[in-house]
Amino acid sequence: MTDIAARNRRNKRAGARWESELRDELRGAGLDIERLRLTGTEDEGDHVVRREPVRHRRYLIIETKNAKFEPGTFMKEALRERDNFAAHRGLDPRDVEAVVVVRRRGASWRDAYVLSSVAEFFDLPAESP
Repeated sequence: MTDIAARNRRNKRAGARWESELRDELRGAGLDIERLRLTGTEDEGDHVVRREPVRHRRYLIIETKNAKFEPGTFMKEALRERDNFAAHRGLDPRDVEAVVVVRRRGASWRDAYVLSSVAEFFDLPAESP
């Protein structure tokens, strides 16, 4: 096995541990969170949080990242996966919020960054072209 392949496997395992830790800790904090399964090209994100009672949007899709910080790329992926989640369930995408949780090296899961856009965070309507 090449060094690159071994490093990629280690990185995948570290990312999977990070996703599991975040899910378990948020569940321990009382959130109704579930791991989403990979669906290939129509991936739906890493986790979904169901919100009861509904405060803002009923579902929160979380895309977790344990990688070099690339906010534009991360948000584009999270919004695409939010749309996939909604489409697969017949939901209006406006009922589903998307965020990216980015691990901070050497810090607790509580100190991870939560990334969103102004439009997503404030639930602003799409701009007209």
